[in-house]
Amino acid sequence: MDEPVVPFELARMFLGDHEPLFYLEIVFRTVLIYGYTLALIRWIGGRSVAQLSMIDLLLVIALGSAVGDATFYPDVPLLEAMLVITVIVLINKGLDKLIERSDRAKRVIDGRSIALVRNGRILARGRAARDLSTAEVKSMLRAHGVANLGQVEMAFLEAGGGVSVFRRETPFPGLSLVPPDDVTPPVPLRIPGEAIDGRVCCTACGDARQAHNVLPDVPCRQCGNPQWTAARLFADSEMHQLD
Repeated sequence: MDEPVVPFELARMFLGDHEPLFYLEIVFRTVLIYGYTLALIRWIGGRSVAQLSMIDLLLVIALGSAVGDATFYPDVPLLEAMLVITVIVLINKGLDKLIERSDRAKRVIDGRSIALVRNGRILARGRAARDLSTAEVKSMLRAHGVANLGQVEMAFLEAGGGVSVFRRETPFPGLSLVPPDDVTPPVPLRIPGEAIDGRVCCTACGDARQAHNVLPDVPCRQCGNPQWTAARLFADSEMHQLD
């Protein structure tokens, strides 16, 4: 019968039950497995984190377990661990080749690009396809330097997770994204028809309408949000005032 574990026993917590020489073996295991894995990653062609596809992310997760176990578990033979790592990398390489040769396989494995914004309006269908909130979409656009939805002609969420933004040559008044809503919420219009410039937009998706066509508290026909705010352009001079 195993002896009961003594809580907060420092010798067990920090040193364990292994011989001191085993720590040198851990160093050897770590260096060997790390070097072997690095060589395989270099062979399949490494990508930056921002460029990770679905199968690349799966590769990272799978390798994390295989590499970690082999570095400090004494009952895990190194050759077995190296075989597991090799098989994982070969599967990844095979899927990469399949994706290169077949558009259908690419759509099944990596997914497809989704339209997030069109003509200054966040698309509800695009958000729903990737389970995104309007706040997340706005944050993605701000990361690309977009201060107002009226600047955006089209924006796509790519299969790999990146966002492509195509700007309008001549921006039109739209929903301001700066500052973020959790810093300074947009000012809702109690009576949309009284907007000074004659245009209002939904505070959620940015759908723009002529003010006289919008009634108070009437939900946006695109996303169902009942709040409206004045459509505006975000001038460069206003950006400097936020610093």
